[in-house]
This record gives sequence, structure tokens and C-alpha cells, in this order.
Amino acid sequence: MSETQGQQPQQQQIQLRIDESKMGTTYANTIRTSTTQDEVVLDFGMNLPVPGPDNQPVLVFAVGSRVVLNWAGAKRLAISLGQVVRQFEERNGEINLGPRQGGQPRISQ
Repeated sequence: MSETQGQQPQQQQIQLRIDESKMGTTYANTIRTSTTQDEVVLDFGMNLPVPGPDNQPVLVFAVGSRVVLNWAGAKRLAISLGQVVRQFEERNGEINLGPRQGGQPRISQ
């Protein structure tokens, strides 16, 4: 009988270093998603109202950043976002997705 039989393999500790030296930060108030068989494409940007023909307002989606994920990464992102939104709402009340003013989320108490 082997010595290791019945023992759990030891997990190796891996140190994670996060390099933010080349990171850029942008603000987005809207997102557009598209998919392929292999990937999820997320376009982040700003909805900007501009005057159109006959001075009728036109909403322009100015894309600032694009993130491409494989489906496993997209699922991990969805789970992570679900957790942080749930935690926020537990502390602050439900986020109302209706019209906003001043750029701040509306919280139902």
C-alpha cells in the first residue's frame, strides 16, 4: 500500500501580484453586448444627447472601451457582478433601474 493513499494532495499557494501600471480608467453610462460562438463582446461608452435634424434630439452612443471575453470569463464576470450588486443592495436598498438624475443610482428604501 502506498504512503500517499488516502491522503489529500497538498494545495500549492500561489502569490498574486496585480500590475496596474498600464491600466486606464473610464466612465461608462451604457453598455452594448454582442456575441459569437466563442466570445462575448462588451462595448462600454456614453450616451450623449446631440441635436439632430430639425433640432430633434438624437442619442449618440460613443464607445470608449471594448472588452472581449470567452464564455467562461463572461460567466465569472456575471457571477461576480451579481454578488457585488446583491451586497450593495443589502446595505443600501434596491437599485431602481428607472430614469436617473444627476448620474447617481436611485435607491429604493
